[in-house]
Amino acid sequence: MTIDHETRFAVHPAAAAAMDTEELRRHFLIQDLFHPGRIRLCYTHYDRMIVGGAVPTAEELALEAIRPNGTPSFLERRELVLVHVGGGTGQVRVGAETHALEARDMLYVGLGQEVALRSLDAADPARFYLLSAPAHKPLPTRPIPHAAAKRLDLGSRATANERSIFQYTTTIETCQIVVGLTRLAEGSVWNTMPAHVHDRRMEAYLYFELAEEARVFHLMGEPAQTRHIVMAEGEAVVSPPWSIHSGCGTSAYSFVWAMAGDNVDYTDMDPAPLKDMR
Repeated sequence: MTIDHETRFAVHPAAAAAMDTEELRRHFLIQDLFHPGRIRLCYTHYDRMIVGGAVPTAEELALEAIRPNGTPSFLERRELVLVHVGGGTGQVRVGAETHALEARDMLYVGLGQEVALRSLDAADPARFYLLSAPAHKPLPTRPIPHAAAKRLDLGSRATANERSIFQYTTTIETCQIVVGLTRLAEGSVWNTMPAHVHDRRMEAYLYFELAEEARVFHLMGEPAQTRHIVMAEGEAVVSPPWSIHSGCGTSAYSFVWAMAGDNVDYTDMDPAPLKDMR
């Protein structure tokens, strides 16, 4: 089996407020997702979201069930989103159909399907970012090229947060997963500030398209008890429903954001005004 997995348990906000740097990183930071020839998954107890990475090289990688699934196949009771976040052309086989993904393209796969991943060029393998949440009904497989995503341009250079938000899953039907991508303009470094929380669903961020020596200071915690985690290229972070999720980088970057929970309403959030932040 070419799959590695780990489990992250839910953390109470009072416990998180007392954690030191290493404890915060151990509970919320997900590292080493993209390993050649492997699928690496993190099963979280936040709305049962699975966050993962896959880098197929010479051999096709089958997405097989892991013990936390509790089912014979991975998608027997789940839906899946795959995002191409680097490398050459990737292919996703869903049943008898094959879908090609280029940089920043997305593919939605519904409940009950069998999935396998491959790269067209083993010397330039594709990096797939995987997000999966429980599903209650089968829905059709839908490729969404980056150019077809719903685009919102927000912020300004004056406040160092000029950015483009690409909403992928708002153009299709999903059971509960919501996925999009944000790209910072050159010279801008802040994302999602002023911040917010959404108590009805969790979120996960993957930071990518970040220079090797650059870092993002990811902000988390309750609005009056903020903490930060320093993150590098290709690292993901889990954001509990009670936590803000924002970041400031040492240069421009991109990130994939994904939510799962009670609804798929993108605007369902509670503001965390700057005057109340601590």
